[in-house]
Amino acid sequence: MNLLQTIVAFAVALGTLIIFHELGHYLVARWCGVKVLRFSVGMGKVVWSRRVGADQTEWAVSALPLGGYVKMLDGRDCDLKGLSEKDLAREFTRQSVWKRIAIVAAGPIANFLLAIALFAGLYMVGVAEPAAKVAPPAVTSPAGVAGLRGGDLITAINGEKVRVWSEVRWHLIQAVIDKRGATMEVESPGSGRHTVTLHADALTGLDMESDVAAKLGVALARPPARLGDIMPGSAAAKAGLRSGDLVVAIDGQPVTDWVAFTTAVRASGGKLLLFSVERDGRVIDVPVTPDVESKGSVTVGKIGAYVAAPTDMIEVQAGPIEAVVKGAVKVWETSVMTVKMIGKMLVGEVSWKNVTGPITIADYAGQTARIGMASYIGFIAFISISLGVMNLLPIPVLDGGLLLYYSLEVLTGRPLPERVGDIAQRIGVGLLVTLMALAVFNDVVRLL
Repeated sequence: MNLLQTIVAFAVALGTLIIFHELGHYLVARWCGVKVLRFSVGMGKVVWSRRVGADQTEWAVSALPLGGYVKMLDGRDCDLKGLSEKDLAREFTRQSVWKRIAIVAAGPIANFLLAIALFAGLYMVGVAEPAAKVAPPAVTSPAGVAGLRGGDLITAINGEKVRVWSEVRWHLIQAVIDKRGATMEVESPGSGRHTVTLHADALTGLDMESDVAAKLGVALARPPARLGDIMPGSAAAKAGLRSGDLVVAIDGQPVTDWVAFTTAVRASGGKLLLFSVERDGRVIDVPVTPDVESKGSVTVGKIGAYVAAPTDMIEVQAGPIEAVVKGAVKVWETSVMTVKMIGKMLVGEVSWKNVTGPITIADYAGQTARIGMASYIGFIAFISISLGVMNLLPIPVLDGGLLLYYSLEVLTGRPLPERVGDIAQRIGVGLLVTLMALAVFNDVVRLL
């Protein structure tokens, strides 16, 4: 079932991004008076098509789902013999360089606009996110050494206000990429406001593929393993566990929070576990055998108890105008960070292991879809930004490569020589194939 959900989530996400990207090219081409011959979702052989409109544009679905294209009337790959002067005037290469720039740039811009709309929609509806409260850091971690303590609420990082955990992680990642320190303003229970500084040397050399915040010792505060409601007839009820019990250890291993508790139980279906439980001021041992529950091809343990104190959550919500502004700022910041990451990979400061391909994207699509609609929509928005940025890279065969050609045409006053363009195209295809091979290789390594 999970595999099917992953496939569907990936197909919906990819299809949405392709359609919006190509619609950008299509709509601006029509606005500029260029004749569009085909709009295809997918590459390669056409498996379904229908002609629509006065121009009889062919709307098609093609065999290879990883991409799409808009085919315009273009003398470089179309026979123009026998066409009327009216149609010849609508040929792509006969348009002004500014119109060609607008048509090519419209695809990535459509991806950015989609991301802004998705983020704005989330902000308007309201999204519940964990508060920026931290778990006790390891004493030897950079955060622990700097004086961060469990229960501290982070209110700002490097002068930027934060409210929720995703903002904490975002600002710490930016600090690592920019090779600067992170000054955190925090509110501590019982001791008021103070400042915690992670110096730049503590942020140097961190693996961007890992959880940067966790590497620094800044982890989300999770609720303790205190039991709430107990389901009648469950393993917890049969063992004599009660609402309000605090599980402090399982089989002698300390239980730090509810997540650690759940992980231990899920891994022990049908096995006898010895719970050390704090009840009425004293610790007692309670033997518990978790029930076995099947989830697809995987079996997990379950005792039938709920958490008593969930993670502190904050509702992030904004009005329409503020939501659009916040969405635009989010898209801009993410785009800038993506470009910085690419630059650092090129100079060897960030590992090429961070390049991901369709397998990893499909996996994340499935994971976010299972978490909830808000997470899934946010995932699509981030991938839309990545698609927009990648397409603007100055690599021949990508939109960015074409924009580079036309920019040179603006500067020199004449088009790029056809031979130069052909050589650049071959180089671009080689780079693109190499990049895709690296992405798939990284995907396979992650799976293994």
